[in-house]
Amino acid sequence: MTKELELFVEYLTIEKQASHNTVISYERDLNKMVDYLQANGCRELSQVTQIRLTSYVLELEKEGMKASTISRNIAAMKAFFHFCERRKLKEDDPAEDLKAPKIEKKEAAVLSADELDRLFEQIDGTSPKELRDRSMLCLLCATGMKVEELMQLKLEDVNMQMEYVVCRDSHREKVLPFDRATKKAMERYLTYARPAFVTDNTCPWLFTNRSGKRMSRQGFWKLIKYYGEQAGIQTEITPYTLRHSSQQYRK
Repeated sequence: MTKELELFVEYLTIEKQASHNTVISYERDLNKMVDYLQANGCRELSQVTQIRLTSYVLELEKEGMKASTISRNIAAMKAFFHFCERRKLKEDDPAEDLKAPKIEKKEAAVLSADELDRLFEQIDGTSPKELRDRSMLCLLCATGMKVEELMQLKLEDVNMQMEYVVCRDSHREKVLPFDRATKKAMERYLTYARPAFVTDNTCPWLFTNRSGKRMSRQGFWKLIKYYGEQAGIQTEITPYTLRHSSQQYRK
């Protein structure tokens, strides 16, 4: 099955132009599957059946693997065997009817009003970085937008006079109003902080890092984690935590 797996990886990389992380993840999961099948006497692609794959999934469950990780493995198997069937490398698709385990949805953690106050107290300074960080946190909490949407905002998406931002994707656009406190934080950021980061007047992004490049989701996550630790907040703070805490912010 090694040859077929190599063809599949090539297909993901060249034809599908999948991200490097996606290719690495699929390849790792499928290599683990191949090792299991070969260790259990299944060495040829033609020998793979739904029963063998189901046994492998049960083995993953016995190992204590999380439901989300098992679902990812099943997705990789489905993609691989569908590819093999389409390319006529195998007569059937043994993964077609595999069922992913149900994933329990955890209730999103929400910060209390006191925790939000303590968080914002950590970014009450006047340095360009603090002005930027406070502006981002205010806007996220005031609108309840996703972090990805926050990072994609451009200068042209902000209407300071009418106090709203426009979030756009390939399917729709949303108009999200913000409050006076957020407007004040944004004005200070745009006046005193952003010019310290951005030297290229053609840069369209609203929020940038110190190099004047668009702020990344990972960079944002790191800074809110840092401020949460500084504030002594026990609740795990993620970008999603702040988004779901927006109601507390608006009180």
